[in-house]
Amino acid sequence: MKPLFAAAFGLGMAALAAQADELKLANFMAPTHPYVAGTLEPFAAKVAEATGGTVTVKLYNGGELGAGPADQYSRVVDGVAEFAIGLPGYTAANFPLTLLTELPGVLTEEDGTAAIWKNIDLFQPEYERVKLVALWSSASNLLYTRDKAVRTPADIKGMKIRVPSRNAGLEVEAWGGSPVSMPVSEIYNALQTGVIDGAMIDGTATKAFKLGEVANYLTVGMNTTISPFFILMNRDAFDALTPEQQAAVLEAGKEASVLGNQVQLTEAAKGIEAFAAMPGKEVISLSPEEAAAFNDLTAGVTTQVVAETGGNAQAIVDALKAK
Repeated sequence: MKPLFAAAFGLGMAALAAQADELKLANFMAPTHPYVAGTLEPFAAKVAEATGGTVTVKLYNGGELGAGPADQYSRVVDGVAEFAIGLPGYTAANFPLTLLTELPGVLTEEDGTAAIWKNIDLFQPEYERVKLVALWSSASNLLYTRDKAVRTPADIKGMKIRVPSRNAGLEVEAWGGSPVSMPVSEIYNALQTGVIDGAMIDGTATKAFKLGEVANYLTVGMNTTISPFFILMNRDAFDALTPEQQAAVLEAGKEASVLGNQVQLTEAAKGIEAFAAMPGKEVISLSPEEAAAFNDLTAGVTTQVVAETGGNAQAIVDALKAK
């Protein structure tokens, strides 16, 4: 083989190897979403750094690998993407143990992610088909409404409220509302056109999903669900990595969990402030007495879900509460 040809051949093989090690991460959120710069890009950078560039992660934002946040889990299972960010609440039947973390009163915004990782082994049985890379608690879900201010459970009676999970739906039902399951990408139009009267989602939605444009009221202060997020990896793709590469991916995922929680809390607080500053909008901050009327109804939801889940559900909840 001639030297120049051999050099070119070697470069070509190196390029192919680099391509083979470039793993796809499916993200249903827009490239401008705070999670991209605050969590996903640092995750990709950490994987590349820790593996010496032998494994790289390319982000596909805005649903490039398929529209719909509810399908993120199946995209990883089917190998459409090696990684995906999603919410276990969208495929709740697969993750009853993981969704114990979202129940009202189980975790707090500030230390929920630390409690999850302290007990991360308790959730592993639900991830046999994929590899759990990152898992974090987010900001509390709030109540955005279009035409009606909500200060008491009586105000919410009969209203159609979008919910992110079954548990959040049980909560809305306990308050007297009618839950509507709907991906986050559909909330804006549904609220604008009156298909729904309100939506349960955290404060990041004011700007990230532009709900400040279509909602006029935001009720805060009661105990609500706290929707967890995760990053999953295709099981075959994970098994194909060397032990050192696997360790690097998992460490990057743990760091991404902390970053994800920080981004969520920071942006949610900004979202509440931004909503309050908009002309004609009202943030309704419930007093302890007003919040208690909601919380008394919500307490039964946590008890119900733990009982329905069975197994070691109560032990998991107790471990999470113990921090």
